[in-house]
Amino acid sequence: MDSNKRPESMARITSQPMAERFIEDTVAELKKQIGDGKVILALSGGVDSSVVAALLIKAVGKQLTCIHVNHGLLRKGEPEQVVAVFRDQMNANLVYVDAVDRFLDKLVDVSDPEQKRKIIGAEFIRVFEEEARKLEGVKFLAQGTIYPDIIESKGVKAHHNVGGLPEDLGFELCEPVKFLYKDEIRVVGKALGLPDSMVYRQPFPGPGLGVRCTGAITRDRLEAVRESDAILREEFAKAGLEGKVWQYFTVVPDYRSTGVREGIRSWDWPVIIRAVNTKDAMTATIEEIPYSLLKVITDRILAEVKGVNRVLYDLSPKPCATIEWE
Repeated sequence: MDSNKRPESMARITSQPMAERFIEDTVAELKKQIGDGKVILALSGGVDSSVVAALLIKAVGKQLTCIHVNHGLLRKGEPEQVVAVFRDQMNANLVYVDAVDRFLDKLVDVSDPEQKRKIIGAEFIRVFEEEARKLEGVKFLAQGTIYPDIIESKGVKAHHNVGGLPEDLGFELCEPVKFLYKDEIRVVGKALGLPDSMVYRQPFPGPGLGVRCTGAITRDRLEAVRESDAILREEFAKAGLEGKVWQYFTVVPDYRSTGVREGIRSWDWPVIIRAVNTKDAMTATIEEIPYSLLKVITDRILAEVKGVNRVLYDLSPKPCATIEWE
């Protein structure tokens, strides 16, 4: 039997009782695989890695070391939430790495989207490797591989460490949720007691806000993305749209336009709102945001976000636009 093929007898996890049975079985399997060994995990705060962390904490406790790398491209409040949930509430062995300056310095004057992605990915591997080498006796590398990863990568993600860590580290892979789909991960996350803000976290690109601060990233424009995104998410939650719209975010492109602020001409950026619905991310339709809500969001962004003088709404479906701007 293909070890990377979901067992035909495995029922879809659609309820808390089913999730609890999965958790019980998986914890037992993890204890058997890991024994008295040590395991590390790159914990982003996304639902996949968070569920893996919670499972491992139940199974092996302090034998797990979670490494959270703050590269400066996360959404507002996310690094703080990872620390609060896993270190403070779940008593996890968590290493927090503030690598903001390191990443942003590498990205100065880099405008090509693909080059930005490569720099962010490669630097993350270097930081994670450095932290891994500081630890003694680690045998296992845990990953939040899920079944769509295996299908889309033809099994590659279940054979090699995703991050491409050096082979001399000699880690054995530990992938406890590799047969689950995203909706099942969320059911398991709820059963594990993770907060809804993690369980139902919107899809978020690997390079984070780096692909929503288009062109060469600057710290002030990156902050405008972060702050405007936080306002958008807050107002969507107040309006009851959280969980009803598949993905919504803001983009701050690398160009300016003239405006007027307090009677003085300004030369500032636009903030672009994007809100889409999709089933498979292959196509996407536009969410019709009520004008009254758009006005509230616009007023707040223009009043609270520095360096911004326009708010625009992206009405482009996929195709021919993509969901993200880069």
